[in-house]
Amino acid sequence: MRQLFGFTGGVKPASHKIESNQGPVRVAPLPAVLTVPLRQNAGLASRPLVQAGDKVLKGQLIAGPGGSISVAIHAPTSGTVRGVETHSIPHPSGLLAPCVVIEADGEDRWIERTPVDPYALPVDELRTRLRDAGVVGLGGAAFPSFVKTQHGPTQRIDTLILNGAECEPFITCDDLLMRTQAGQILEGAAILAHIAGAQRIVVGIEDNKPEAVAAMSEAAARRTGLPVEVIAVPTRYPAGGEKQLIRVLTGIEVPFGKLPPDFGVQCFNVATAYAAARALLHGEPMISRLVTVTGNVARPGNFEVRIGTPIADLLQLAEPKADTDRNLMGGPMMGFALPTLDAPVIKATNCILAGSKALFPPPGPEMPCIRCGACARACPMDLQPFEMYWFSRARILGKAQEYHLFDCIECGCCTYVCPSRIPLVDYFRFAKSEIRAREKEKEAADAARQRYEFRLEREEREKQEKAAKLAAKAAETKAKLAQGGDADEKKALIAAAMARTQEQKAEEKPGAE
Repeated sequence: MRQLFGFTGGVKPASHKIESNQGPVRVAPLPAVLTVPLRQNAGLASRPLVQAGDKVLKGQLIAGPGGSISVAIHAPTSGTVRGVETHSIPHPSGLLAPCVVIEADGEDRWIERTPVDPYALPVDELRTRLRDAGVVGLGGAAFPSFVKTQHGPTQRIDTLILNGAECEPFITCDDLLMRTQAGQILEGAAILAHIAGAQRIVVGIEDNKPEAVAAMSEAAARRTGLPVEVIAVPTRYPAGGEKQLIRVLTGIEVPFGKLPPDFGVQCFNVATAYAAARALLHGEPMISRLVTVTGNVARPGNFEVRIGTPIADLLQLAEPKADTDRNLMGGPMMGFALPTLDAPVIKATNCILAGSKALFPPPGPEMPCIRCGACARACPMDLQPFEMYWFSRARILGKAQEYHLFDCIECGCCTYVCPSRIPLVDYFRFAKSEIRAREKEKEAADAARQRYEFRLEREEREKQEKAAKLAAKAAETKAKLAQGGDADEKKALIAAAMARTQEQKAEEKPGAE
């Protein structure tokens, strides 16, 4: 029996899992038009590889990574590209971004798929295939999975942790995935462990998911090869946070400024492992995912949804109630309100949560901080949220950073327990965005200064080269005069002056360099 460890802070909100985890996974109908954003995470937008009028097949690459944190994007179905258009994407601000818009032809025809034996290929090729299949972390941030498998020369991975905790209230898509696809999840985990060089796999699942624990345990018992251990961990939010789950399962506390691979551990979400198995064992890029639709709806449940499906279409499948007054992407702790339902499902969409005043009563007016310390006691990262709040509110952002602002995982525990109803996480998100904006401004200013200094250096160099050239010419003229005697001195001086005049006129001509 593995010894379990606790983690600092945490809260126990009402789980609201049973509303959506009682029925089977439903397949969302294929929409007539799919809008696939070129920006799927916080990295750079992907580069479109198609244009208006192009015919595409299901699974065809339609956009390549635009940078190291960008992702490959594939056609969710077969059809015709209407164009690359600006469209709403899931974002708290209602952000508009370029999207590939595809009109489905209804045939849903695949490209030719090429499954591989992952244990017969070099590890670098497996990473490339994960990148090209668009596999990303499906626990929230949609970070490219191939990047996580690249480790430094001093990092040696001993344990691969599979995160099935799914601690956020209302969300049950990972629960249903583990119940229905346990074998494929462990196949994907074994592949990721092989790439990382891990010696064992440990699966962490909150103990409020007994069916998932049973399904994963049965699948693990049938496997040979790497040892797989399935552990039910105590239900406490945010046990599904990467550092929190690592602490619970191994006792390792990953400190500020360090990463799990520094301690021989790598962590992947169960849905990410499933996507890796589909990509390598079946040759299918990531074009769909499970999404929980729950809250103030008549038919909550989990749906297999194509990337690019309008959120409005998906929400209608769960029959939202008439008094629904808001919709969130994600859960009530870490999710954000959707300004519009015109936005499409993206790779990071794990839940659409319909809200109402009855389900989520208004919190009441914000009151002054009384320094009670409840937020600090609840913080799973052992931070001082009230200090970060004061400095974020006052825009003293340097001091906020000194209190490890960027180590905040925005889990919402501090906001949840605050008796003054201060939306602490909102302040921290604002402060982080301000700091990032200032850093970008500084980078732009530094780049402009470097260009200016380079231009000055170039002009000074050209000036010196010109002076040296004139000096050499003058010396040459003087030498000729010395050889030719006084008789030709006047003619030589006149010729030299005329030559200089001709050079100056040539330099002054329009378009001359």
